[in-house]
Amino acid sequence: MGAVVALAACSKSAPTPPARVEVVTIALATVVPASGSGTLGITGTVRLKRETQLGFSTAGRVAAINVLEGDRVGAGRLLARLDPTGLDAANQSARADAVRADADYQRMRALLGKGWVTRTRLESAEAVAAAARAKLVQTGFDERLGRIVAPAAGVVLRRAVEPGQIVAAGAPVLTVGEIGSGYVLRLPVSDSDLVGIRTGQRAAVILPALSPNPITATVGEIGARGDDRTGTFQVELRLPAVPGMRSGLIGSARLVTGAATPGGPVAVPASAVFAARADEGFVYVYRPATGTVAARLVKLGSLDDAGVTVTSGLQPGEQVARSGIDRLRDGIKVAVAR
Repeated sequence: MGAVVALAACSKSAPTPPARVEVVTIALATVVPASGSGTLGITGTVRLKRETQLGFSTAGRVAAINVLEGDRVGAGRLLARLDPTGLDAANQSARADAVRADADYQRMRALLGKGWVTRTRLESAEAVAAAARAKLVQTGFDERLGRIVAPAAGVVLRRAVEPGQIVAAGAPVLTVGEIGSGYVLRLPVSDSDLVGIRTGQRAAVILPALSPNPITATVGEIGARGDDRTGTFQVELRLPAVPGMRSGLIGSARLVTGAATPGGPVAVPASAVFAARADEGFVYVYRPATGTVAARLVKLGSLDDAGVTVTSGLQPGEQVARSGIDRLRDGIKVAVAR
């Protein structure tokens, strides 16, 4: 009897092992308009939307660079500075010239009142004084721009020079990407494919360095002029915030090309449709934000070698599971096959 009680006590205190979460590996298909269009797969490079080259407005010797590539910086932080010796000397010289020119002008005004000089001499002295003041403003501006500060919160992408180097006016010293501008995927697109792309349309993007699972991006900008060397146009896809994202990653995008009628019929592979009867059926729509699938009722049209026509329930650019359908259920976690 004691052994039975002890055994019962052990069974009550033993923790229940957590249920194992099944992850199903699936292949995806992108929903495309049923006619007059197709899909375009293309590789591009991730960039921050605004990546700014920073430099000094005057030539000089670099005294210090306070950041390394990859450093995060706040707005207004001092990043680099020139040796101030030459700039200070130029500013002091300009200040002395301005004081002397203004004194000459005041003296000419007094002499003109006594009739000892002509008005032409006074106007000449006034012009010299104005030029000296302008020179003082210019040297003060150069002195202030002998320091590079971060224009906004961002990350240092490139450090082009080192302390001690002599740099020319306007030469790139640092490249800073503004984090707040967001990341984009820049794609080179041929002219024949460009006509089927429109601003705002969705695209599936895979960044292999981060995950094999696609993320949803949207077309933000379409280049107005082709590259003279390659003949391609630059298309920018706005990317969602993803941990580990950085400028320079390689990504592949899949876009729907061709003229799509809003709310018009779309096409999916026949293997993506299940529980079909009459003119209705179900598909599993992939949700990249959560890595899960959701069952969705759709209206079905004709069936041909290209796939099944869906008359309502899906939008171009969405992604549906086309394999492993018998193992899926609504809300289940999935892994996307490469």
